[in-house]
Amino acid sequence: MGVLNSNFIVKEVIIVSKKNKFFADDGWALWLDGDDVSTIYLNNWLNPKGKSYTDIAIHTKGIKSTASLNMYFPFSVNKDEIEDVSLKFEDENFSRAIFSSMCLIDFKKNKATSEIAYNGKTVDIVHLSALDYTMEPVSKGTLMKVPFAQLSGCLDNDEAYFMFRVPHKSITEVFAQRNRVGNFSNKLHDLLMSPIISESYGYSVRINEGRLLPKEINSVGAFHRQKLKKAVVTITIADDYEISDISCYRIRRLEEELYNNFLPEGFDCEDAVTYQWQQISEPDLKGHYNFYLNISRNAISKGSLILYLIIIVYLDVAGGMTWDLIQYLYKLIFN
Repeated sequence: MGVLNSNFIVKEVIIVSKKNKFFADDGWALWLDGDDVSTIYLNNWLNPKGKSYTDIAIHTKGIKSTASLNMYFPFSVNKDEIEDVSLKFEDENFSRAIFSSMCLIDFKKNKATSEIAYNGKTVDIVHLSALDYTMEPVSKGTLMKVPFAQLSGCLDNDEAYFMFRVPHKSITEVFAQRNRVGNFSNKLHDLLMSPIISESYGYSVRINEGRLLPKEINSVGAFHRQKLKKAVVTITIADDYEISDISCYRIRRLEEELYNNFLPEGFDCEDAVTYQWQQISEPDLKGHYNFYLNISRNAISKGSLILYLIIIVYLDVAGGMTWDLIQYLYKLIFN
């Protein structure tokens, strides 16, 4: 704590902290209209000091007999906010980072897809940006509809990935700075009595859980016949934040040399840690995909630190002047 440890004020206030607690509960939905089995991956790039993003990967088996892909986002998303990260796969570093293996890539083998071979199998990667799809406002969220008729003649495999990035607006809102309402004396009291700021953020991810979804989604018959096999949620955040990882499947450092040119704008990969949760459904494919993340951080208030330094300097100057005055009066009286 430096200078704060040496004087009278620390013992009184160090145990006091200002606690900020914020929470978001998001309901996502994914279904493909056809005889498919799918998996969804949500890779969340958490940026507490700016925009957060989510990379969405949808893996489907049986795509040739599937008519469309449909996905509901629990916040507003415009088409021009969607980034087709599959276009970055021309760099083999990204495929190694994402698939955790060496990959052979036939990049843009046609107008809409690339082909990737890894771990003894070959799959197509569909480039969303090459397709004509719609984004429709639904309640407080957005429904994406991707018809597959336009993929006719582009698919060589019956297994494919869709990969794209969207701004994660509900997470950005959770991390948004809040200005405390109050008069000057209240704010000054906070600075004096709360040098340690304890931040606590809760985020719940629920996929295909009907009670969190708007009626427009729940009324879709194909949604209730969905065949979601697995859901994987990944969180990447700076190392000074802590996550309750009781349900964590894997924790690892973010490989800077692999991800450096893949990161969302404004995200620093230095000292970033990735946490991954995984839930697999029962054999009847009626699983419930609920993920709860508790994120926390303790930090010293810069405002409090500056105020303490001002007080210490003032007391030092005032104390010196007071001592000089006492010496002067002593000499004046007793000499």
